[in-house]
Amino acid sequence: MPHILLIGTLDTKLEEFVYLHSQLFKLSIDAPTPLQVTLIDCGRLPTQHEAITITWPQLVQKYGPGGDFNFGTSPRGDIIKHMIHCTTNCVKQILQTTPVHGILSAGGTGGTSLVSAVMREVAPLGMPKLIVSTVASGDTGPVVGETDITMMYSVVDIAGSNAMLRNVLGNTAGAMFGMSTAYEKRLLSENQLENKGQQKLRVGITMFGVTTPCVDKIREHLTKKYQVEVFVFHATGHGGKAMERMIVEGKLDAVLDVTTTEICDHLMGGNMSAGPTRLEAALKRGIPNIISVGATDMVNFGLKSMVPEKYQGRKLFEHNPTVTLMRTTEEECRMVGDFMMEKIKEHAKVTENVEVWIPRGGVSLIAVPGQVFEDDDADWVLSETIKAGLKGTGVRIVEDEREINDASFAVAMAESLMRLCGKEKLEI
Repeated sequence: MPHILLIGTLDTKLEEFVYLHSQLFKLSIDAPTPLQVTLIDCGRLPTQHEAITITWPQLVQKYGPGGDFNFGTSPRGDIIKHMIHCTTNCVKQILQTTPVHGILSAGGTGGTSLVSAVMREVAPLGMPKLIVSTVASGDTGPVVGETDITMMYSVVDIAGSNAMLRNVLGNTAGAMFGMSTAYEKRLLSENQLENKGQQKLRVGITMFGVTTPCVDKIREHLTKKYQVEVFVFHATGHGGKAMERMIVEGKLDAVLDVTTTEICDHLMGGNMSAGPTRLEAALKRGIPNIISVGATDMVNFGLKSMVPEKYQGRKLFEHNPTVTLMRTTEEECRMVGDFMMEKIKEHAKVTENVEVWIPRGGVSLIAVPGQVFEDDDADWVLSETIKAGLKGTGVRIVEDEREINDASFAVAMAESLMRLCGKEKLEI
């Protein structure tokens, strides 16, 4: 039976968490082995109840940062930050010493921000993470981030018992019980495959709409010709972060970073930035890593009216009613090239495992000859910046006259990655 961490601010939500606790155990009555639930109190004030596994005093005293912290006079925001620290340390230790198959919580804005921060920091991708929240129907980007946190809207406030809330919490318990049970079984199956040496090579690939033909061809080629499992990440900012997190967690063995457009958004203030550490994870781990320049011809914004005033006179293209693209200039392409080569020079652990592929025929569907973002001069600056910056580093640079979505170019990149991985084709 699974082990579930139930985390909440019990000074204000005790009744609701006791109900969740009881519902979880009701669902496991007929199970052959007992369910394990660890209830952690991360509230503002101490609360007593027999169901609590880790009490507020235990959490604060054992897992706090040390020193005196005044809960009575500190602002609410500081208290939440303090409890995030305590709870993160606690959950991290539990994960290191005990199998855990799911994390469940419920709360308003404070509880949601607290527990989601813990989930994002220490819970591995793939582990079920569920929050019943009063803010689940709003903008959940800051809550979920690059993780797989599941949000369920509470409909009513989590403040006292009523038929609607009991219904929602009952469904929540059922969802977590099902997810955690499935996760436990899946882990067992994966461990058995790993012990038998049957695990496939795990390859991460970044994709955008304008690089989809390239990525589709790579995926088709790798899965047909090699013992490979492909993970495609949509380069929307969170997608790049998710891929890099999986790399850090050891869940990817190689990367074909076709679409590095998130760098443009980071440097120029677009809305699909993956932050200043983009590219670092694979370089630091030293895994086989092919980097290309897919969709570096564009910066992403929302509605055309929302494009910053300083860019209103630029070459803009309405990709769809909610997405406006801006063509990168020569100077901006130089900035992108500088960013890429500096990351490679600073962080590449194994330079022999890094290659940069530059398709001179066009870096996206709309940057090829005759299309709206065609700009040979800007693309040339990007290429020359990367080549000059990486000269003498030992990093292989492949400059090719084909466009990025040319099927033969895609296959060539895929084959080069397999060479770096030391993989041979399947006998079909």
